[in-house]
Amino acid sequence: MRIDIITIFPKMFEPVLRESIIKRAQSKGKVKIYLHNLRDYTLDKHRKVDDRPFGGGCGMVMSAEPIFRAVEDIKSKSKSKKLKAVLLCPQGERLTQKINKRLAKYKHLILICGHYEGVDERVRRYLVDEEISIGDYVLTGGELPAMVLVDALVRLLPGVLGDKNSLNFESFEGNLLEYPQYTRPSEFRDMRVPEVLLSGDHKKIEEWRRQESLKRTRQRRPDLL
Repeated sequence: MRIDIITIFPKMFEPVLRESIIKRAQSKGKVKIYLHNLRDYTLDKHRKVDDRPFGGGCGMVMSAEPIFRAVEDIKSKSKSKKLKAVLLCPQGERLTQKINKRLAKYKHLILICGHYEGVDERVRRYLVDEEISIGDYVLTGGELPAMVLVDALVRLLPGVLGDKNSLNFESFEGNLLEYPQYTRPSEFRDMRVPEVLLSGDHKKIEEWRRQESLKRTRQRRPDLL
């Protein structure tokens, strides 16, 4: 997979992309991630990427031209026909594991980080294929949501995680939250691990985990059921 990120703050991404699973995935050649400074695509001598909104109002709006130029430049160099441009913004569809799985099937993604009071509507109407939000709240820009999306996608790529079966036992698989997890010691400050997990009876353990997932989902996220 190739991921191109268009942002006015490329340095925000460097610490995230150089650590943990994302770093290992890049080292293995499972994903290639490129950062593009939106200011490099402006025609303005001051490298300006925003302007006042027509009709008045507070704040600034990201201009259409540099975003169009950036996306068109990346697309012109892409070798993949399976490409999607995604805008990270509060008005987008809320990110879910289902969306992550769908996007992980693309060979090439272009992520556009919104900012200020938003982007020129022509970007939404005529350039991007999809809009995504990571929650019902407003951040200062699309950089953090882009990092979240990249992390969620990269771990789904084949060969990235050490144990490929671990993806089958996570929260939101089968519309259930994950069951409680324990590790050694079996007793800590008079708090004991459930006996069934120490029994060695895999059938009973599987059933316990299933029931705990159902119970936790009913309590915390009944909407998933």
